[in-house]
Amino acid sequence: MHKSSTAVICLSPNSGGMEINAMKLAQKLSLHSNITLIAKENSFIKNNHSKYIQNSQVNIETIKFRSSISFSIYSRTKELINKNNIKNVIFFGASELKSLYFAFLGLDINLIIVHSTTKSTPKKSFFHRLIYSDVNWHIAICKHLEKNVKKIIPFGKKSRLKVIYSSFDIKKIQKNTDEKILTILHTGRIAEGKGQTDAIKACKSLFENNIEFNFFVVGGFENDAYKNKFMDLYNDLPYKDKIVLVGFTNDVESYTARSDIFLFPSYGEGLSNAFVEALSNNLVCISYDNTSFSEFKELGFYTHLVKDRDIDELSKKLLFVSKNIDNEILRAEPNFELAKNVFNTQQEIDSYLEILV
Repeated sequence: MHKSSTAVICLSPNSGGMEINAMKLAQKLSLHSNITLIAKENSFIKNNHSKYIQNSQVNIETIKFRSSISFSIYSRTKELINKNNIKNVIFFGASELKSLYFAFLGLDINLIIVHSTTKSTPKKSFFHRLIYSDVNWHIAICKHLEKNVKKIIPFGKKSRLKVIYSSFDIKKIQKNTDEKILTILHTGRIAEGKGQTDAIKACKSLFENNIEFNFFVVGGFENDAYKNKFMDLYNDLPYKDKIVLVGFTNDVESYTARSDIFLFPSYGEGLSNAFVEALSNNLVCISYDNTSFSEFKELGFYTHLVKDRDIDELSKKLLFVSKNIDNEILRAEPNFELAKNVFNTQQEIDSYLEILV
């Protein structure tokens, strides 16, 4: 059954998992609903949507604005909703909802908000209760975020909450057997709290135990200020030559193929795309025990959790895994089949179709 027209809205200028998930969902639902993807002008989504959306029937629209509270967001969104006869809105984000609330006033729409990042400040003010009052569905992309939404977000009289895991195209990457020494990987933008500095510091145990290794840090810097701070740490390392700063690349797969360990001590994630992709490719994954990472163990994945922000324990765990890497890789092998079941594309599509009108 073909569903009514749907707008997928993500007005973020960034290039993280949320933005990629919005584009992928537009593609997945395009065979079941007329999809309009609404993004910020000159954003990552606008400039990169063709990499994630192959269906030319997805209508791409943009909004030019400077701040999250914007008349442009209000007026342009209302225009697009009416022009495309939109009945379902799937919104990825938070701050722009202040403007979108007024754009949706008086319109008969099924409003769905996807929560993909952990929020720390309760949204319990009168204004927040007002802008969330017309939400039909809150979608959490993992159980950790389900708990976070219940704690942080006010619910309207008709609001309901559902967990829908984002799906992935799980395919086994052919391992590169030319790599002769232990190889470690971290992927994602280089930013405060994303784990790169803690991961680099943890490698000290390998250096002190004369274990040969390469550590590929794949991703671009979030800003120049953090880049300067990071490079000060990097340049002082006695094992600097073993840390390879790859930068941004569209060929992450080649580094995954070369790697044995995914070292990802992030200070917090909604549900990390990078972590799922590493797990599904049988890399031995190590993370801090915070936010959604324990959920992977609960789902049955073989992964290592370390006390949150304890670099000494992280270093010890990395040393243990490195000394037992052949056995560790064997134990991680079932993660591939499990990932195909948990992060199944048809399962995600069916879950959304159940709530679209």
